[in-house]
Amino acid sequence: MRTKSIFTLLTFLFCMTGLFAQQYTVSGKVTDNEGVPLAGASVFVADRGIGATTDENGDYTLTLSGGKLILEATYVGFSQSTKSLNVTGDMEDVNFELTSGMSLEEVVIYSGSRKPEKLTNSPSTIVSISPREIEEFPGNPAELLARKKGVDYFRAGIATPAFNIRGFNSNFNSKNLMVVDNRFSSLVATGLPLGPLSTVIKEDTEQAEVILGPNATLYGPNAHNGLLNITTKDPRKYEGTTLVANVGVNGDGNAFYSQRARFAKKFNDHWAVKVTGEYTRAEEFKYADSVYIDRKDADGNPGRDGIKEGYEEFQLDPDVRFLKAEATAIYSPSQGTDLIATYGHSNSTYLSATNVGRNQIVDWRINIFQLRFKTRNFFAQVYHTTSKTDDTYSIDDRTKAYYAGIDAGMTPEEAGGDFSYSTGALFKDDSNRWNAEVQYSNDFFNDKLELVTGIQWQLDRANSLGTYLLDKDENDFIEVGQLGGYVHGLYDLNGGFKFLGAARVDNHEIYGTNFIPKLGLIKEFNKGSFRITYGQGIAAPTILNMYGDLFSGLILGNAEGFTLIDGTVIDPQDVEKLNTYEAGYRGTIGKNFYIDANAYYNNNKNFLSPVTVIGVASHRGDTPIEEVQSGYAIYNGLVATYINFGEVNTYGTDLSLTYSINPKLSVTANYSYFDYSYDKNNPENDFNKDGEVNFLDVLVNAPKNKGSLGINYSGNSFYGTFFTRWVQEYNYFSSFQIASETLPGYTYRGVPIVENAPSGDSFNYGPLGGFATVDLNAGYRFSKTFSLGVAITNLFNQDLREFTASPPTRGLYLLETKFNF
Repeated sequence: MRTKSIFTLLTFLFCMTGLFAQQYTVSGKVTDNEGVPLAGASVFVADRGIGATTDENGDYTLTLSGGKLILEATYVGFSQSTKSLNVTGDMEDVNFELTSGMSLEEVVIYSGSRKPEKLTNSPSTIVSISPREIEEFPGNPAELLARKKGVDYFRAGIATPAFNIRGFNSNFNSKNLMVVDNRFSSLVATGLPLGPLSTVIKEDTEQAEVILGPNATLYGPNAHNGLLNITTKDPRKYEGTTLVANVGVNGDGNAFYSQRARFAKKFNDHWAVKVTGEYTRAEEFKYADSVYIDRKDADGNPGRDGIKEGYEEFQLDPDVRFLKAEATAIYSPSQGTDLIATYGHSNSTYLSATNVGRNQIVDWRINIFQLRFKTRNFFAQVYHTTSKTDDTYSIDDRTKAYYAGIDAGMTPEEAGGDFSYSTGALFKDDSNRWNAEVQYSNDFFNDKLELVTGIQWQLDRANSLGTYLLDKDENDFIEVGQLGGYVHGLYDLNGGFKFLGAARVDNHEIYGTNFIPKLGLIKEFNKGSFRITYGQGIAAPTILNMYGDLFSGLILGNAEGFTLIDGTVIDPQDVEKLNTYEAGYRGTIGKNFYIDANAYYNNNKNFLSPVTVIGVASHRGDTPIEEVQSGYAIYNGLVATYINFGEVNTYGTDLSLTYSINPKLSVTANYSYFDYSYDKNNPENDFNKDGEVNFLDVLVNAPKNKGSLGINYSGNSFYGTFFTRWVQEYNYFSSFQIASETLPGYTYRGVPIVENAPSGDSFNYGPLGGFATVDLNAGYRFSKTFSLGVAITNLFNQDLREFTASPPTRGLYLLETKFNF
């Protein structure tokens, strides 16, 4: 009864927000570039849920409340067109001319200010994947990130495409935040982006943007290196049923197939729904990593004079499976006021690279429950994310345990059973997270000041059922709370100049209060803008960093610090801090040429290190190490953990040039340069404590140069892209993982750095990158109902070394059939 009363009250309040708002009429016509009316085109108000469809004459009419807005016009086979309006009365002849093919016109985004804006006017460095690009690419839309400037894109296998921004990549990288429909999409305990675990399917993805560099003022302490923001399709704008089937084969001859469906319906002015689903099945590229083990002879003595021997991963399962479903219902009590409820589920099985080899992800289930409230000036949401797996395990550790059992005289069946998980190889997870946010946006001082302000709350509740965290059982949750508030203001200084001032205050239960500012000056021209910005970012340690308990306590979290047996004190981890200075230009030159360029300089302090051995500990915090380390009898207090260290400067530039040969044919060239510097005389930079500061302490893990070239054709019926990408060779070090050329006189983790040779517990196959590859995709719309597409990734089936603890990625060849009703 109480719940019903609350719902009735909320509905009444929602209605009141729009009841007294002045309503105006906006009308116009949508045509092609030859003036032919486009019947059935969609005209939509960005982020308001208000739209109309053109009649047989291409005419439309909208009734809406006043204020600043962005109007979008779309039609199948044509590029989206947008107009910025300030509606203060009825408006006629708001006309759109759509072109068949790629357009140089700015697209609407939602990342830079958490409100609709033109890309050319954004105060942030953003690359956007447009709705048309997603629609016309038959493969995984994550592949489109490789076609954007400033993004280090790599594949850790057929199921795990990933990206990094501006250096400091690792096999366990939580410095890039993933946001889907305003909700943070990351794993609770590790902070890793959901990536393949996401509940969203391609056909429901409207647009994706990547912010290059920190955006912590609006998105919090985990938007450190960059941000991937995904917006799904509004069922009122994208109605109908879509059925898709992909079949294909990878370069090893293994099959791939995927079936996806989306249904969306606007029932009336008050109700709309959408439902999506996906089932994907594939087999990973053929590859078995080498695990290096100290084998024992029958008497328990080291075999082969103590030299580690390499063995293939034990019981490797190359099967890849994804099951996804999502449903959304929208209730609009009045125009421009929405209550949106979303439920999503995914179940995923695949291989995932980590710092200590690969993990076998087995039936990892993600559930999201999200409730959003939106009006013209207010946004509020609450959402709940759950994460659960019972059978995921470390292949590396399980392999070592198996052969230890064999050496102890066990049968293969005995060694490969429960015993193979006895050293902590099994990972269970039953974690959840609560998030809530309230946001207000408005214009003040005669529309001179655009203001966005809000409060965000997050409560992480991690539980590993005693497998990889310092919890004890299913009832022992590790809880960490965060509360942050932000304000983002853009003030019009006249003459095309705008001043950006933004700030955030975050209070973290473990790491206290942090203040994060951002300042900028933007100069807008007729067809572009120039910007200069300064911003800060912080990266807070994850729950795994703070309370990890891996492999019977060999790896322990560092929330409380350690004392070594020689009295050395290892401080608890703190936040990593980043200061960024950036300049950029974005806009069109003439009618056919578009340029997007930026340069940046970063100062990075207090790095959050990859897992590293600190020595033999006597205490974790105030607790004797034998009471914390379950494998104390084996390790005798030897601990690996995460620490802060050093200061490094990074700098670079990103350039993207697009030339439109004609409305249907365009060419895009991208180039990025990245480099770094550090003080060799600063002892805090001596991460490995060998008395010398060099590149092995910094571990930048990024190519210095990379570039790409794309030729895009997009017509009413036929569309296609030729794309080639070049990545310069670079050395890569991430905890136990190494990919480097031979470096005479240097050692990593106590082992000489030699290419194509064992290196500790892993194998050094040589540097990453050092390749140029070609991708192709094409499609044909036979009608509005049916289209056929092909996508070829890595056309020549090269062995590309893109990541460690991963197979060399080879070709992937897909055929897609799509039906729209």
